Amino acid sequence: MSDPHDLPQEVFLDEVHSFEFWFQAVAGYLTERPHGHDPNAEEVAISPSRREALITTLCNYAIGETAALEASSGMIRFAPNRRAKIFLATQVVDEARHLEVLLHRLSELGVTNHEEIVQSRANRSLLAFRKRLLQFVDGHDWEAALFAQNVILESMEFAVFQAHAELADPITGEVLTGIIKDERRHMGFGENELGRRLADTPHIRARLQAVKRELDPLVLDTFEDTLEQVGVDRGDRPALGRRYIASVERLGFGL
Repeated sequence: MSDPHDLPQEVFLDEVHSFEFWFQAVAGYLTERPHGHDPNAEEVAISPSRREALITTLCNYAIGETAALEASSGMIRFAPNRRAKIFLATQVVDEARHLEVLLHRLSELGVTNHEEIVQSRANRSLLAFRKRLLQFVDGHDWEAALFAQNVILESMEFAVFQAHAELADPITGEVLTGIIKDERRHMGFGENELGRRLADTPHIRARLQAVKRELDPLVLDTFEDTLEQVGVDRGDRPALGRRYIASVERLGFGL
């Protein structure tokens, strides 16, 4: 396959937003991992306290992926063009897959009552973020919904999942590594779509800055709580926070 970046701009956009591009992007790590990891992988022994922390963390990941699933599916209806609609359709599939493999991982850890335990262990700030994101979607606010989901939420998840994958047991690490590959693509879509809109209509920057100021406390509280559960040393957390901030700052939205 030729490098899509060599294509004319309009053809490039058609290519990278297509299902064909999505099929090629995910084939290598979906077909070999029916539940997000090698089916022959063996569990390693972990302490009861670490297991409980892992379950709590995965429950919150499930909340985040559910929020993205609900939002991306709702955004298809009012996406501004067919390319965005098609890309969001691929993202819906990604988010559903992420939720499925996370719930399966919880089952492997002995969790049977998924709905109950996910809600009981959910971070309150993350639930508030989900509620606000879906309000943007319900209001057909394209820029705010895309910014909240594909820039803020995806950037936070990308940074947290990377940090967790480095510390996790092998099976959880493999699950997260597959999800990270999708998050990178989702972030790219949000950054490119909003970057073009900001170039054409710079007045929306102030609106998105207001959205960011509103959501920052929820994101940072969720970020800190999750890193605590994952077991990231306090001294390493500022660097991980900068990963999240750097993703957002690529669009010019500093803290």
